[in-house]
Amino acid sequence: MQYSSPLNSLAKGTWFKLICGASFGHLPAIRNLAIAYTLAGADCIDVAADLAVITATKDGIKVAQKLALADQTQGYSVVNMPLLMVSLNDGTDPHFRKAEFDAARCPADCSRPCERICPADAIGATGVIDARCYGCGRCLPICPLGLITTRDQTATPSSIIPYLTQADGIDAIEIHTQTGHLEDFQRLWNTLSPVAHHLKLLAISCPDSSELIAYLRSIHATIAATYHPHPLPFKLVWQTDGRPMSGDIGAGTTHAAIKLGEKVLAANLPGYVQLAGGTNHYTVPKLRERQLLPPTSDKYVHGVAYGSYARVLLAPIFDELDLLDDNPGKLESHPNLLSTAVSIARDLVGQIKGKTTNISYRAHLI
Repeated sequence: MQYSSPLNSLAKGTWFKLICGASFGHLPAIRNLAIAYTLAGADCIDVAADLAVITATKDGIKVAQKLALADQTQGYSVVNMPLLMVSLNDGTDPHFRKAEFDAARCPADCSRPCERICPADAIGATGVIDARCYGCGRCLPICPLGLITTRDQTATPSSIIPYLTQADGIDAIEIHTQTGHLEDFQRLWNTLSPVAHHLKLLAISCPDSSELIAYLRSIHATIAATYHPHPLPFKLVWQTDGRPMSGDIGAGTTHAAIKLGEKVLAANLPGYVQLAGGTNHYTVPKLRERQLLPPTSDKYVHGVAYGSYARVLLAPIFDELDLLDDNPGKLESHPNLLSTAVSIARDLVGQIKGKTTNISYRAHLI
């Protein structure tokens, strides 16, 4: 199966991005997600700004390419290299936090609702498994005694700058920001701007507010001033974070993502518009219904990013993989599980790519 190159997909409105999580650090899952979604035709994989995470992602992409070259019978004879993106934040942001609690304080008779509600299986007998937690916060209000708190994190740009200049390094950066953070954004941009010309793409992720459009214009002015009078040396994407980290909760979460996408589209900002935050299997059908995808409209959403929903789809495969004694954790060592994982991933990627999909067997997730 052959898809357009990532930047062509962006221009055509068929861009698919996998969000592994700005604070998600479970390396086996990240590697296997990269394998499955690369083979499925993803255009971009967004990960935490952590060397171990970046290395695991790159390894997964390379494994996928080797598999495609070695086995053309599975329909992935041509696999494009997805862009490798890392996420940074200019201040406190829910994507950059971890839940934590002292399990010794939990009552012996606690029914542990936190463990049942966690979509990442990040809560065990000893508390939160740090690498698995991606900061969704669903456990916070459900603890009967209010024992769960969060720990904020800040991704350090200096740790990833050396990888921007490497031929096989980082292709793209996403900056998480929000209205009122302009000075913080400018400080972060001042750190990145000397090497930003090496990027293929820069994404700005921001939730909604009454001042959103004015704020995004100020961000664009800040970035454009670096290169004036020349055009930006990279593609600029506005990621509309409708309802953060919620796509696996239910079909209705996609409405917030689409509503915010429409708002940013109407503002005619320079750059591309890509949805996130609440995206799931109903997002693309709703976009087509509202004529927000080509070829039914001249002004369209250029792509969709999937985070928690895309990861939860493959979680049962990875759980089964963990139980195996023969090369546990390595998806490529188990052809049947690999085939199933890629098929599920293709079903999601295929929506934005214009391929036939079937959502009926995922009803239990939504």
